[in-house]
Amino acid sequence: MKAKKIAALLLASSMALSLVACGGKQATQTDSTSATEAEETAAAEDAAKEEPAEEAASEVSIDFEDGVFGFVGNDKTVNSAAGDSTFSVEDYNGGKALKITSSGKAIYAGIQADALLGDKASELKTVEMTVGTENPDGTFYSTAGNIYGFTGEKNNKSNTAWSVYLETANPKTISYTVPDGETFGAGNYLVLSLENDTGKDKGATPANLYVADITFKDASGNVLAADTSAEYVAADTGSDRSNLCALTDVVEFEGFAVSGDGWSQAGFTMPQEILDALVPGSVVEITYSSENGDMWVVMNEAAAGWMRVGQGNADGSGSDSAYINNSKTTAQITFEQIAALCSDDVSTWGTTMQCEASGAWEVYSVKVGKKAPSYALTNAVEFPDFAVSGDGWSQAGFTMPQEIIDALVPGSAVEVTYSSENGEIWLVMNEAAVGWSRVGQGNYDGSGSDAAVCDGSKAYITYEQIAAICGDDVSTWGTTMQCEASGAWEVYGVRVGTASEFKMINNLVQVPDSAASGDGWSQAGFTMPQEMIDALVPGSVVTISYTSENGELWVVMNEAAVGWSRVGQGNYDGSGSDSAVCDGKTCQVTYEQIAAICGDDVATWGTTMQCEASGAWEVYSVAVGQSAE
Repeated sequence: MKAKKIAALLLASSMALSLVACGGKQATQTDSTSATEAEETAAAEDAAKEEPAEEAASEVSIDFEDGVFGFVGNDKTVNSAAGDSTFSVEDYNGGKALKITSSGKAIYAGIQADALLGDKASELKTVEMTVGTENPDGTFYSTAGNIYGFTGEKNNKSNTAWSVYLETANPKTISYTVPDGETFGAGNYLVLSLENDTGKDKGATPANLYVADITFKDASGNVLAADTSAEYVAADTGSDRSNLCALTDVVEFEGFAVSGDGWSQAGFTMPQEILDALVPGSVVEITYSSENGDMWVVMNEAAAGWMRVGQGNADGSGSDSAYINNSKTTAQITFEQIAALCSDDVSTWGTTMQCEASGAWEVYSVKVGKKAPSYALTNAVEFPDFAVSGDGWSQAGFTMPQEIIDALVPGSAVEVTYSSENGEIWLVMNEAAVGWSRVGQGNYDGSGSDAAVCDGSKAYITYEQIAAICGDDVSTWGTTMQCEASGAWEVYGVRVGTASEFKMINNLVQVPDSAASGDGWSQAGFTMPQEMIDALVPGSVVTISYTSENGELWVVMNEAAVGWSRVGQGNYDGSGSDSAVCDGKTCQVTYEQIAAICGDDVATWGTTMQCEASGAWEVYSVAVGQSAE
């Protein structure tokens, strides 16, 4: 990078001399100045401000000359819909640089700053790096992104935007400063993104991103050494599917990334594949962020008139709400919700779909898929040592132990924890009496078969799906179970258990001050406010965000007229009772489960609701919503 640094310094110097010659004044931009000229002016100013040549090449923390880059990887915490880019070290601009090759989606590259800096992480104040972009066809297009920093015990997020508008300012030095009062430590990290690519917007192949000369500095400007043997560990995205359904046969709405202010709408023309996917039973899923946590769609060209769908009571209309997860990062609007306002005939919905929220908002992706159950397992049996990987369309697996065969009964499901190149996985029963059989592949092989429920990390294939192909008699399924996917895949674990189904719920009533915690078999809770009591009607669901030592949770109605009552504990107390649906993060208890024990009259349930588990537990929030069923 030395030659480029010297050139940048000379450019900055010549510009400074030019300014002196003109009395230090720059020409005033007029209305007739073209956008290109404006960008050139901005880029020239940026070039004058850049400091890539201030330091000798040795005074950087990471120069990539050793070819090591194991401390970077794909991040999903900023945008769960981010692409899976590939990384390599290449010759670039007279030196070595990390090349990040786009998968077609926005680039979000995590940098394991805590491990790179070790006990010096807390001294980090400024990060500088040289970035450049390159389009595979050789044409330059402007790009922009951010450097995100995650600091402190709660990984507080801050960011600094960067942009490359002109080829003459490509590459350029960008920087991020740790906010005052924040420090880096264990578990903290950086994310470099490339979020806006004008070439991609114009139909060109997405740009690749180059990163060189990363420099970490303390508050005094001293360079901090980095241990490049550090390994990147993807941060837990805490993917939150609470209140939502799963999707199968998903169709991505390509390029749907847009933002707006509160009560402003923006969107795109629906491509034919999206129109074709909008059928009864389908769901529009939006990945987003918004100031007030809400999100809905606007069908602005509908024959029935300009229509909001899923806004709830945000506009005072008392309409049906979108289905939104507890983290308020994903919203779902069903075909039936749109049809209720715009008719069953999709051809009358118009050609565009827009998004809107009550406060400033940003949408990262939109897709349409078929509604599928969102599962959790109870009474799960581990398939020991089921860890295996393969290339696309290759199969690998193991002999099923007797405890797995015994667990494969009607109502059960196989849960596969995995990753795969294309996001899917399915089973192969290679010894089935009916012949070698794929189960859950959907249409990946062109068969149009029933699909497994997959979210990129967990997949569920039910007993009924296997039986539909291999027969009801498990003894005819053969002795082995294999996995397969259309691209490279890896399986980390397999379990079989009773398939419990989460409800899809909306119109949530949040319960204030519902956070509580306790040891195993201890109870704690809250007085139910009137709005919660009013929401507890047939078809309603109590949804609880929690963690617990053993993964489960249930409620206790300690003042019920029928007496102190546990609801949803399953067999944890030996009672063999009906179980709440729990996955270690979200617990759902239905009105019907409470009514079965405490009676249909909510007035007899008492005024308090408590939580309990068999091990130490903590509840973060409680809400009551209405089931989609």
